[in-house]
Formats: sequence, structure tokens, C-alpha cells
Amino acid sequence: MSRDSGDNLDRNPSGNLPMASVMDAYLSRRAVVRGSLGAAIAMIAGTGLSGCFDGGGGSNHDDPAPPTTPEKPKLKLGFNSITGSRTDACVVATGYSAYVLAPWGTPLNATANPWKADGSNTSTDQANAMGMHHDGMHFFPINGSSSDGLLAINFEYIDTAALHPSGPTTVAGKRPVEEVRKEINAHGAGVVRISKVAGRWQVVDNDPLNRRFTTVSLMDIAGPMRGTDHVKTKFSPTGTQCRGTNNNCGNGYTPWGTYLTCEENWPGIFVNKGTRPANQVRIGVSSSSGQYKWETAAGDASEVAGEFARFDITPTGASATDDFRNEASTYGYIVEIDPYNAATLAVKRTALGRFRHEGCCPGLPVAGKPLVWYTGDDSNNEYLYKFVSDALWDPADANPADRLATGAKYLDKGKLYVARFDANGTGVWLLLDVATATTAGSTLGAQFGDLPGIILNTRGAADAVGATPMDRPEWTAVNPLNGDVYLTLTNNSARTAAKVDAANPRGPNRHGHIIRWHDSADHKTFTWDIFVFGANAAGTPDINRSGLTELNQFASPDGMSFDSRGVLWFETDNGEATLTSYTNDQLLAVIPTDLVDANGKQIPINATNQVDLRRFFVGPNGCEVTGITFTPDNKTLFVNIQHPDNWPSTDKATDVTPAGSSVRPRSSTVVIQRNDGGEIGTA
Repeated sequence: MSRDSGDNLDRNPSGNLPMASVMDAYLSRRAVVRGSLGAAIAMIAGTGLSGCFDGGGGSNHDDPAPPTTPEKPKLKLGFNSITGSRTDACVVATGYSAYVLAPWGTPLNATANPWKADGSNTSTDQANAMGMHHDGMHFFPINGSSSDGLLAINFEYIDTAALHPSGPTTVAGKRPVEEVRKEINAHGAGVVRISKVAGRWQVVDNDPLNRRFTTVSLMDIAGPMRGTDHVKTKFSPTGTQCRGTNNNCGNGYTPWGTYLTCEENWPGIFVNKGTRPANQVRIGVSSSSGQYKWETAAGDASEVAGEFARFDITPTGASATDDFRNEASTYGYIVEIDPYNAATLAVKRTALGRFRHEGCCPGLPVAGKPLVWYTGDDSNNEYLYKFVSDALWDPADANPADRLATGAKYLDKGKLYVARFDANGTGVWLLLDVATATTAGSTLGAQFGDLPGIILNTRGAADAVGATPMDRPEWTAVNPLNGDVYLTLTNNSARTAAKVDAANPRGPNRHGHIIRWHDSADHKTFTWDIFVFGANAAGTPDINRSGLTELNQFASPDGMSFDSRGVLWFETDNGEATLTSYTNDQLLAVIPTDLVDANGKQIPINATNQVDLRRFFVGPNGCEVTGITFTPDNKTLFVNIQHPDNWPSTDKATDVTPAGSSVRPRSSTVVIQRNDGGEIGTA
């Protein structure tokens, strides 16, 4: 989630602090002085759970021993860490170049006019062009190519001041229809064909695969919610279809070549002026007005099928099919897109839960085993979730004739879990199903009815089973070398010192941290440690627990991904004053399997090995660096620059906007390549 979107409120009323009782028992068993929480946390988080993470992947005792193979040369980073930057330009490591690709407003087909610097493009232009505030993305190669492919990309939210010529307007309490349509069309996701010509990537104009998904696009509903009373509306009385996707932040993908876009801060677009049901209160639907007041355009003569009225979900009719009371219940899901087939609709995969999704990273596919996806709920004191498919992976499904039918096979039926992190470095995946016991002595079925009722109230169900409230769970990433899973916990100003726990040991947490774990073979338990703590280099020992220096200090880790070689890349969305005065947001890299102790066990980043965490890239003033993907040959790295202040002034990303010059800011994808044509980041 961008620090400029959402309201960052703590809506978790559960009081779930499972670490408190667990920590008491943990300390008692070891005859540690009661109340010495800091010592226990230091033992767990500071030194790491080296017994759980070996150099090859932290295998659990029930996993088979890996076969003996010839030792490969050790992978090493091949660049020096760069200093921080405070300019209206991108900065990249020595030996690399960066240029702008497909900024906001870039036409995708002949219907859209070229982008106009005065903000005067129409809503129709915007519906057929790149949206605003680029975020999560994934590169899908054409026939395995590293020079021709599809970039599937999210457009998280809008800057109305930049979107319109003179900012947004309101006339007699109503938003103008043309402005509302343009704002709706600037949200969502897209697919754009890109090709490398003479070594430089460019958009393929008018390619038949170029397309947009906006907050009004027709979509199918699949999984447990399909056809239920929860999602029946005046628009879709059968509850099988809905309109649009919104506030698409992080992303994921599937082994069969589809894109997963994640709906995050969507509740803000709706308003319920009546009595809000518990799920709407828990997830943050407003009781006063929508974030952009789109609902005020309702009643215009040009309105089609309640396209604006649907944002006011106050019940007005005799039943749900007479009004839009359930419109918000059609949002909050993982949305699957087939980038290779423009004739298909996007599909909302409701089995993966309904909340403010931030990323959806797949585990490593293994033939004959279920598939797994990990996703965070990006709000203060929310939870980490995991979906495990009922169907077992068949490698023949990697190249199916019908990708969305394959999606139905693996994504519509399965088990949804929420994580509980225990103080001894282990954890439990708590199943969200009707028979699961709650901490109050009931069951989820008794509290929420059937599985669709649990899905609708995913946050409430997680509250009820005693999941661990986390410091804004954002992106997940899975190490391709060993299956270890990493999660960025970006920050949490709402956590007090009295409510810290082993997995979230700083309160308030202004810098964030990255936690990692390794699942058991049955997917029911895991072992974990804290991989790195964000901090400013001059911070106290309690703040700078990983021994960071000026060359790698960071705060608010957010976007994150492994490349296919096992290099972990993570981006920042920093708002901590000490660090923002030193550097803009950035991209850092580290190879976790290189960080081992004398016995070859993986350890966290600390003062003795922190030099192996390096700053690779810094964005322009005001921006968030987010969204990350690679070509198959690892010779092109794509990152996104969101909400820059005064950039780009040219198509060379590293050009500084001239002093005294003002440009209409455009979120953009930045292409990073090595000047000698080699692989990104490594020696």
C-alpha cells in the first residue's frame, strides 16, 4: 500500500495477543526472569533460528534429505552499494542505465489520444491508456522470449490534482460525470505488449493483447462466493458477475501463466449511510461518503446500469437484487487475468479470502503436491494468510489450452489459513473453516454460518481463531532455491510498546522488518525468524538491530521479489523522517543463502554480514519504488515509480528535472539494464 493511499487506521478490535501467554510459558520453561520479553525476543529475532534454516533451505525434519549434487559456484552480488539520493531523478548502481517505459497515459490502442501535458485527456482516452500510479506487475514472455512479452501491471490509485487540468471539481454537491469516469478508468490493471528493439524496450502500439481492466470492467465471480446471497446485486441478480477491480496494489502469478492482481484499499470508494454490517465495519467501508464521492454522480442522464449509484451501498429496496447493498461484497479478492487471451474476462477467485490483499506469491510447485499462495492484509495489526489448493499439481497444466479453466481447478477449491506466530520460533496455520474452534469456545461455523460467510468476514474469522496481528503485512516472496517464504512488515504506528511480541518486537514500529519462515510438509506448521530490521544507521541498538550502515539503511520495506537465481530484491515506501532526509525510496538486494554461520546454517542480517545487503537503485523525490519483475534471462529488471513529485522530464530516468522547472508527474515503469548486457545484480 502506498503511504498516500488508504487511511492506515487500526480496525482490529480482537485484542489478539497470543504471544503474551505463549511468552510467559516460554520464559517459565527456561527459568528466565518473568517479564524479560526483550531478552526472549533478542534470542529469537536477533540471533535467528539457525537450526531451522540451513544453507540449502531450512528443511523440516519430515522432509526427505536432498540428493547429493555437484556444488555450484556461489552466487555473489556484482555491484557496490550506492549512496542515498534526494533529487528529481532515478539513481542506479555504476555500470547500469535506466529509462522510462509506458508512463501514465501511454495509449494502448488507436482509440486513445496521445497523453497531454495539460491533463485534458478524456475519460475515453484514459480507458484505453496506461492507468495511474503503477504498482505490482509481472512479465509474461511470448514463447519464452526475453525480448518480447506482456507486462501485466496494476494501477493502484489516483492523484486527482494531476489527473485533471485543474484538479477535481464539485458542482452543487455533485462530481462531474466526465471527471468521475476518468477517475474510474485510471484505476485497475492492464496488459501491455512490449518488445525490445535495438536493445531498448518499447510498447507495441495497437497490439491485440493490449487491454485495460478498470473499476467498471465486467468480471466473473468464482469460488465459494459465486451465486450466494452475499454477492447478488441489482446488476447481477444471480451473483455470478460483478463490475470492476480497484486499488490494485501487489500482485502474484500462477504456474499456468496467468496474472493475479490484488484488491487492497477498495473499501474507500463505497459509502453505507445506514446500519453497516459487521464485515463492512471491520474492513473499513465509510458511513459518510466515498473517498472520491463517485456516488454523487448518480442520476445523470448518461448513467448506465447504476454505474455511479452502485458506490452508495445503503439498502433502499426490498431485497439485495433491488439495490446495490452487496456491491462492496464483490470486492476484496484476488483477481485472475489471462494475459495471453484478450477475449477472456477477469475472474475474482473468492476462495483466497476477502480483505485488503497485498500481493499473492505462489509457493514452489511440486508434482503431486497441492499448490500454495501467500498473501498479506496490509493494515495495522492485520494478518498473514495462506491458500492451499485441494487439487494436486500436475506439471502438464503448466501449458493448458484454457488457462482460466486451470485456474478454476486450483484456485476455486482449497483451504484458507491464517498465521499464528509463536514465541519459540514456531508457528501454526489456523484453518478458516466451519468446524474450526474459536478462542471463545465456539466454532467459525456457529459464528459466521457457512464457508461463504467466513470468506465474507475473513478478518473477523481470523480474529476469532487467535491469529497474530502483524505490522502491516505487505508483499510475500518465495526463495526459488529452497522454498523459504519472506514477508515485508512495513511499519505499525498503532503498535504500542506494551503490545509487542516476538514476531513484531518494536512498538511503535516506524521502520518495519522482514520476517521469514519455512512450512512443514503438511502445511499446518512452520518455523520462523526475523530476517532483517529496517532502521536508520544512527539508531539506538533497539532500533538498528541488524547493524545497518548508511549504505544500506532503510525503512518501510514494501514490494519484494526473488529473481530466478535466488537474489532477494525489496523496495521501500518510507515515511520515517530520519531516513527521508537522507534518501528517497529505494531498491536493495541481498542473497539470503549466502548468509550462513560456521555450520552452514542460514542466519539473519546482522552487524557482521550486513555489507551483503546493498542499495542498488534510488527513485526520484516524493516517489515510492514499487512493482518489480524480470525477464527470464535476468538481463532486464522492471521497477515502478509511483507518485513522483516532479518527474520524469525526459525518457531517461536518471535525468534530473531542471531546477525551477515543473512537470506534470507521471508514474512510470523504469527499465534497468546492465551496460555490458549481462545479468542484473550479480558478478
